[in-house]
Amino acid sequence: MKDRSIHILNFVGLGFFEPAIRLAAGEETKKNLIALLKKVFLPVLSVGLFLILWHAGATYLYNVEKDFKIERAQEASGDAGVTLELQRIESGESSINSLPSPGAVLDAFKTLLADHRSITAKKAAFKEKVAATNAKREEQGLDPIKYTGRPSFVDQIFTSLKTVFAGFFLALFLAVPVGIILGLSSTLRSSFNWLIQIFKPVSPVVWFLLVYMIVKTMTLSYNGDVSFIISFIAVGLCAMWATLVNTTLGVSTVDKDYINVAKVLNLGVGQKVFKIVLPSSFPLIFTGLRITVSVAWMVLIAIELLSQSPGLGTFVWEEFQNGANDSNAKIIAAMFVIGIIGFLLDRLMFTVQKFVTFTEEAAA
Repeated sequence: MKDRSIHILNFVGLGFFEPAIRLAAGEETKKNLIALLKKVFLPVLSVGLFLILWHAGATYLYNVEKDFKIERAQEASGDAGVTLELQRIESGESSINSLPSPGAVLDAFKTLLADHRSITAKKAAFKEKVAATNAKREEQGLDPIKYTGRPSFVDQIFTSLKTVFAGFFLALFLAVPVGIILGLSSTLRSSFNWLIQIFKPVSPVVWFLLVYMIVKTMTLSYNGDVSFIISFIAVGLCAMWATLVNTTLGVSTVDKDYINVAKVLNLGVGQKVFKIVLPSSFPLIFTGLRITVSVAWMVLIAIELLSQSPGLGTFVWEEFQNGANDSNAKIIAAMFVIGIIGFLLDRLMFTVQKFVTFTEEAAA
């Protein structure tokens, strides 16, 4: 049981919990206590230190803005103005939009979850209300009546995940085949390298504008979600370059002995690619795919903001424009959600890489 647990943790990239498993099994207590201290307790301590510094910084910034408002009120209306301003600050009428504290961010996250539950209940009630009508419309070949209220924070998370996975698979299906072709031919590789080097550093904003120009013309008669199409294509084009470069490198550096074996066995091009080249290139290809997932998730927010796709990018921008008392806290809450999801996506790719390559690579 112990070895199986350790194997699973290492497989999914959570090997830093291994000392805790060994300690629970009574194995080398002193050694595993030290390892647990380094790998678990010290990181937890650093999180605690981060929260303390964050709280102190947020309190300082809050007081700076509060003192400024009070000073302005004193200059304008004297002590009566100060009293009124303090009352307005306490009631929330006079908002202080500085860095929110950790407690405020936690409260904002709870508010977002409560809002999600409320919207989910409204959706269920609406669906039940129009069920009979939609059944009749379906019989008549008409589109069903859909809920058109605003999406919740959780709905926007799933929209962003759908977009980033669509963009990732687009990048995969574009970059890997092209990378294999370029890796197999030094002539093609040198011919198209200039193109890769020019397009690789292009900003996601520029890719979005390019995709927008093309897609808006190609979808003039399309009634579906054009913003989603624009978003995932732009994400895929921004993120594909790491996979393309790593696939090309992996294929071009396959051990020549393997290629000679393929010649001796008279393998065709397809057999050589799938039985020799790809298995040998998988470690580098998956390194590129892990970078692609990270890049896709990073550029997604900016692209969703520009395309008005109802994902996390739009959520962050709307909260920034909203300017409510808890808007800043909601933005920070979204920032942590974005970071945690990015980490989980990387762990997912790491696990898939271990399944496919069967390497003993340590978690990065």
